[in-house]
Amino acid sequence: MSSRSTIDPRAELQRRLEAARAGGGEERKKRQHEAGKLTAHERVDRLLDAGSFVELDALVTHRCNDFGIDDQRIPGDGVVCGYGAVDGRLVYVFAQDFTVFGGTLSETNARKICKVMDLAVENGAPVVGLNDSGGARIQEGVASLGGYADIFLRNTLASGVVPQISAIMGPCAGGAVYSPAITDFVFMVEDTSYMFVTGPDVVKTVTQESVTMEELGGARTHAARSGVCHFSSPTDASCILAIRDLLSYLPGNNLADPPRRSAAPPLADPHTLDELIPADPNKPYDIKKLIRGIVDEGKLLEVHADFAKNLVIGFARVDGRPVGVVANQPNYLAGVLDIDASVKGARFVRFCDAFNIPLVTFEDVPGFLPGTQQEYGGIIRHGAKLLYAFAEATVPKITVITRKAYGGAYCVMASKHIRTDLNLAYPTAEIAVMGPEGAVNILYRRELAKAGEGAEALRAERVAEYREKFSNPYVAAERGFVDAVIPPSETREQIVRALAQLSAKRATNPPKKHGNIPL
Repeated sequence: MSSRSTIDPRAELQRRLEAARAGGGEERKKRQHEAGKLTAHERVDRLLDAGSFVELDALVTHRCNDFGIDDQRIPGDGVVCGYGAVDGRLVYVFAQDFTVFGGTLSETNARKICKVMDLAVENGAPVVGLNDSGGARIQEGVASLGGYADIFLRNTLASGVVPQISAIMGPCAGGAVYSPAITDFVFMVEDTSYMFVTGPDVVKTVTQESVTMEELGGARTHAARSGVCHFSSPTDASCILAIRDLLSYLPGNNLADPPRRSAAPPLADPHTLDELIPADPNKPYDIKKLIRGIVDEGKLLEVHADFAKNLVIGFARVDGRPVGVVANQPNYLAGVLDIDASVKGARFVRFCDAFNIPLVTFEDVPGFLPGTQQEYGGIIRHGAKLLYAFAEATVPKITVITRKAYGGAYCVMASKHIRTDLNLAYPTAEIAVMGPEGAVNILYRRELAKAGEGAEALRAERVAEYREKFSNPYVAAERGFVDAVIPPSETREQIVRALAQLSAKRATNPPKKHGNIPL
């Protein structure tokens, strides 16, 4: 009788599964914890509902026989893949295991990741990637590079079909950065994660710049300066909780509606909003106070909170319905649109449109940021992205003009003219080609030049006259460009009714392969 027949099949299966769960071993797990990081399995367990994880390909190993790794075959090969539930809803996940070959990508584990992504698209569920990898596995050469390309293709084909979320929870460098970059949202963990195409040593060699990994590609850098990171968190655990929170607003796929919850009132008395907008049109205020006074429980899940702060974007609920919020922020750069804000807003609007999430826009914009830096940087092209995104969007669109709506920026910020369904304005709204002061200086420059010492008094009189006759919401309302002028305290009620009315909206764009957004 062969020795094989004496092996208990169940015991052998258990041994193999335990070896897969062990990853690179206790010593490497210990080093992972000492670095302030969870292991791949720990991350998956925290992300998914308890007991819901079904692991796939736990026993596969790499096929490389070169460079001495043929005798190092660890089940799972450095990535944990499978599916489970978040709040009872199906989610697919892969988590790179840094304790196994530094989480490097092999041909085998690339196939595991691709399998999970294919399943996510086939079954219409989000896919979450937890990245912690030293990059391509050098021993496998072009096979590992081909694995990255296979993943990039699937990221692209899945875009706009199922939500894709990436969490950077360790190193992510070189070509590896492009998969997260294609996905819809990027999370990073402060002090333990970084992303860059070329590291500090290469930068030093090529440009003579001295920079640390944190300065070059840490969470704070990408959250505030590059805009690559949408959410940054202090720990692995808080990052995973934030991912779960984001998923609660999103549908499983582009054919599904966002998950609705029971309605909850805002935290503030709606009548306090009537006093929020300053009487002085040049005095700043915090648009987030207005948003939180309207949405359920006052909760706004802000996206890109530290990047391009002159535009606020994020998710909220109104009467239990998820909405995407886009708002100029008068507290920062007076709420102007610039290059970064335009790109930030455009990508968010397109995401919401792809996944059937209604858009609510709060407008207080004096125009586009002037200056050679903006013009040379392509503000025309970048500003057009936001215009294109709003005009292309077919989801329910609601705009509230709180104060300034000047020039081309008025048109861009979901005006009635680009198919917005409901346009509201407060009595404080100023809708005009430019601000009253600038308009008066042009329209009455000869009269003011002749006024001598009385020029300032005359200018003030003309500004008040212009504001009363031309720069108020009633002129736009008379033409149907504004559907109603309302006090701020009625905003939530109007939005609730509009969302209910528009819940069955069906609008389409002309048939085409795709448009050509000005990238």
